[in-house]
Amino acid sequence: MACTLQCSLGMNASKKRNRNLSPPLGPLLRDLRAMIESSREHVAVQINENLVLLYWNLGKRIRENLLKSKRATYGKQIISAMGKRLSMEFGDGFSEKNLRHMVRFAESFEDPEIVSALRRQLSWTHFKRLIYMDDDLKRDFYAEMCRLERWSTRTMEKKISGMLYERTALSKKPADLIRQELQELRQNDKISPDLVFRDPYLLGFLGLKDRFLERDLEDAIIRNLEHFILELGVGFSFVARQKRITVDNDDYLLDLLFFHRGLRRLVAIELKLGEFKPADKGQMELYLRWLQKYDVQPGEESPVGLILCAGKKQETIELLELNHSDIRVASYWLDVLPKNLLKKKLHEAVATARGLLDAKKTPMD
Repeated sequence: MACTLQCSLGMNASKKRNRNLSPPLGPLLRDLRAMIESSREHVAVQINENLVLLYWNLGKRIRENLLKSKRATYGKQIISAMGKRLSMEFGDGFSEKNLRHMVRFAESFEDPEIVSALRRQLSWTHFKRLIYMDDDLKRDFYAEMCRLERWSTRTMEKKISGMLYERTALSKKPADLIRQELQELRQNDKISPDLVFRDPYLLGFLGLKDRFLERDLEDAIIRNLEHFILELGVGFSFVARQKRITVDNDDYLLDLLFFHRGLRRLVAIELKLGEFKPADKGQMELYLRWLQKYDVQPGEESPVGLILCAGKKQETIELLELNHSDIRVASYWLDVLPKNLLKKKLHEAVATARGLLDAKKTPMD
């Protein structure tokens, strides 16, 4: 037994000596892991890009064949037959159902250059969600914003469910202007305030109920700052709360100050419990001019203001010409609405805004 104990102690001592003599593997192992993971990610990206392009080309080829025939039954038969043969040879990724997705893909995105640009950021799962949107402008908006802001499929789904497009100022413009702005985004990655700011903002996550003060609203935003920035959108960074602005020895406090990286502009935010009032415009103009004079850094654009209020009246906004200024007025909704009601209200808002634009274009009798 003594020998066993001594042998065991000897072996343990030997192991300790061997460990002490072993070279340090930490830094090397970390570097090797990083290289492997980076290579895997690169390979995965390349595979995705090639698959997306393959699926588009397959859809385009099938579509060309179908267009030669006027018979709908022929199209169904050919896709079904091709799906059976190809899935037997190459797997379920080429089933009849997926071939139909590919045809729809080629129909929805006809320009190969656009597909080539998007496939670097969008996966096939992204595209499958986008291709069944009936509104091509809305589809192009989500595709380009997804490319620019690198949304995951989950993030994109949240944006679509939250009706982000319908809440942007862009969606309320005439179709030709929407196309023009999306083209600018596609070609130059140039983002405009109409793409950044939205109306309304959905602040149900703040959990505010019944009666509360402006300070309660501000406190709730600061407590939920991460969620608030997510609702504002990508590119916003928090700068200050209760920013002190001194003019002629009078002190004013700006509720919230952010910076938007894409716009390269400071964004001043004022919170209002009630409806927007014309005096709110004058207050924001003072803040913006002060920021322009004392806070704007070289290379930055002029600051922009966002007045968040419980409601607003359209004629007041029009008379003040706020749609053509650096001041945006938007409502906030504190109640979490059912999706069908949210959709109804936003569609009504878009229709109303476009109707007003059309009325301006129509000459008076």
